[in-house]
Amino acid sequence: MSHITSYEALREAWQNAGTRRGSRFREVPCDSGDRSLMLVELGPRESPVVHLTSGVHGDEPAGPWALLSCLEAGLLESAFSYRIWPCTNPSGYRAGTRVNVDGDDVNRSFSAAVSTPESRTIMAENRERRFAVAMDLHEDFEAEGFYCYEPVVDGRAPLSEAIVEAIELAGFPLQSLDYVFDLGYPRDPRKADRLRTLERGRVLVNAGAEMRMFPGLPLSLYLLRSTTNRYVTVETPRRRMWEDRIAMHRLAVTTALAGAKSLLAKARPDA
Repeated sequence: MSHITSYEALREAWQNAGTRRGSRFREVPCDSGDRSLMLVELGPRESPVVHLTSGVHGDEPAGPWALLSCLEAGLLESAFSYRIWPCTNPSGYRAGTRVNVDGDDVNRSFSAAVSTPESRTIMAENRERRFAVAMDLHEDFEAEGFYCYEPVVDGRAPLSEAIVEAIELAGFPLQSLDYVFDLGYPRDPRKADRLRTLERGRVLVNAGAEMRMFPGLPLSLYLLRSTTNRYVTVETPRRRMWEDRIAMHRLAVTTALAGAKSLLAKARPDA
């Protein structure tokens, strides 16, 4: 497992993959210490951009490697260009911890009120950018099956609907979600119901209500507020085999990209 858990191996693999696949690889310095963030860009600059992230929690290693396998296998839909942050918490990845080296949860720091060196770097690089869709890959230690989050836009959450269907058709388990399962929402059902709706395998998010609740925003809400209106957060079950988690992530990414391409075509029928 050392090749999986080593951040240095991950960085080298992304650099090498970029050379082979024609992507543009660089490391963006953070404003504190030696924890620069890998940034990979791929595709024509004039194409709609998809924002892909993983590794915001350092003890969730499958996401960065799954994104790498999508790049290496040529699975990224050619209708888009890509801005990929393979690991948004390098110090946590190295330590195998959810938090960064300062003990902060990077995924609760994407706001002016609460920020980290990692979140400030990403927000600065994304300033004045727009994305067709964004995805963030996670893992859940308590889950038995796959689930994902998507905000409801114009009464729909079509990307997560397609992802859940694809995951089930592939024979992977879906997580049953209820008030007992910890999703980070208030335990009081009356409060939680104002923030999200639960279905088997997916959480339908009331993004506006969530933004008012969290002083330190997760990456998803920051992007929804400033750069995109389509976002999916993917959670694979950490207790499953490594190969299964990689496969679930890959399937979620490719299904979401196919759905995003369809939405783009409907929005621009003459394109």
